[in-house]
Amino acid sequence: MPAHATRFILLDLDGTLTDPFPGISRCVQYALEQLGTPLPPRENLRKWIGPPLLESFRIYFEQLNLAHSEHLALDLYRERFSSIGLFENAVYPGVPRLLESLQSQDLKLILATAKPVVFARRILNHFGLHTFFHACHGSELDGRRTDKVELLQYILDQESVDAGRSVMIGDRHHDMAAGRYHGMQTIGVTWGYGSGQELLDAGAGQLAASPGELNRLLARSLS
Repeated sequence: MPAHATRFILLDLDGTLTDPFPGISRCVQYALEQLGTPLPPRENLRKWIGPPLLESFRIYFEQLNLAHSEHLALDLYRERFSSIGLFENAVYPGVPRLLESLQSQDLKLILATAKPVVFARRILNHFGLHTFFHACHGSELDGRRTDKVELLQYILDQESVDAGRSVMIGDRHHDMAAGRYHGMQTIGVTWGYGSGQELLDAGAGQLAASPGELNRLLARSLS
């Protein structure tokens, strides 16, 4: 990647910048309780972080042979998440310093999350992370762009991003597979919700175990 090139860093949100487990798990439990559905062990809900929630509700209802609507479950989830759950969240230690360092290198940081962008923007603003980002992109409440490949294509088009001058960073296989599909460099972070093996299997070019290590990897990759 030429030193003079405009360089784009695309970052996932959940499991990469912030730990959303308290809010997501409590909102999933709330939705299932409202439907009178048996609750899975709370730890099992960790695997729900990353994939589209509509898909996770559908799979769960199919496993229990229930005729519940995953769309209704998602509406109930958002009922709590929109006012309470999105703030039951914490920025991972070292992330603000990482973002500040990247911004100081004139890199363009773009949020690329499957979470509805209306929630993602509120989370960035709440934690004061919005000042680091050139742009914030996510899905829509109607389900558009929950697929990470589709989302990255939208970002490439909207922001005039050159995939060959970009790095996709995230903690789940969806991030790595989508980045590779579009010809981006990919770095998987292992402090989130995907294992190192999951990330490598999906096409991660490198792994980082901490924000500090990620910063060092990017410095080498982009030099």
